[in-house]
Amino acid sequence: MQQSSMQFSFQPGFTAVNVGWDDTTGAIGHIVLNRPTKSNAFDSVMWREFPAAVRLLQQRHEIRVLVISAAGKNFCAGLDLAYLTDTFGSKMQQQPGNSSSCPARMRYAFREDILQMQEAFTVLEQCLFPVIAAVQGACVGAGVDLITAADLRCCSQDAYFSVKEVDLAITADLGTLQRLPSIIGHGAAAELALTGRSVPAREAAQLGLVSRVAGSATNLAAAVMQLAAEIAAKSPLAVAGTKAVLLHTRCGNERDCCLSCDYTNVLPAEDLRTARTLQQPCPPA
Repeated sequence: MQQSSMQFSFQPGFTAVNVGWDDTTGAIGHIVLNRPTKSNAFDSVMWREFPAAVRLLQQRHEIRVLVISAAGKNFCAGLDLAYLTDTFGSKMQQQPGNSSSCPARMRYAFREDILQMQEAFTVLEQCLFPVIAAVQGACVGAGVDLITAADLRCCSQDAYFSVKEVDLAITADLGTLQRLPSIIGHGAAAELALTGRSVPAREAAQLGLVSRVAGSATNLAAAVMQLAAEIAAKSPLAVAGTKAVLLHTRCGNERDCCLSCDYTNVLPAEDLRTARTLQQPCPPA
């Protein structure tokens, strides 16, 4: 997303994301995914820094709304597949004579990694303040996991969305399958998850996945910051209460929903090697 006229003070100590708050009131938090040359795909550093950035903002009582955007032309291309192969593919390969290569132990270690990745997005629901995702370009796989954990989603006209995991021989187990049906309906969510097809901005708005479509990335930045300022001007207690009730109504306990599929992925190394060829975001249908 292009910079708006609003100025932000970004904090040191982060590389894969930028995190800060507006210079005027300090009420609008901003996290920018910052791996533009990799289409902001999540690698080990981003998995660590993203929830840390959210928790940093949670500690500031002045924050009343959070905007999540991305540097470059794409919002998020999902998981960095080199990271996926190196981290998880190796865990699924048995080493003779090594007790840690026991299939049960390997899958348990893999499950622990999945739970940590789920928590990286669930933390958005744990914020008292609402979260707005501003999407341009590709929003694929883990990008959809992220935005469905947000409270509001806006996009530019060139945005497209894909629940891509089925094409990578894995199950989407970081929150999309639990959250998306309550946003766009069970049937529509099932079709997107089972086909992996791309959904352009106009269709995303028709489905209710996004509430606003702006023309360009610059228009998106201005529209999202205006929306954030409007929410920040409301009573923070009323806003926090509204968010809590909406989340409870939607799924009760989202963490329990995510846990319902924490065991489904067994990521064969050969499938992952094949999947690496699909790293580039797919064009919209």
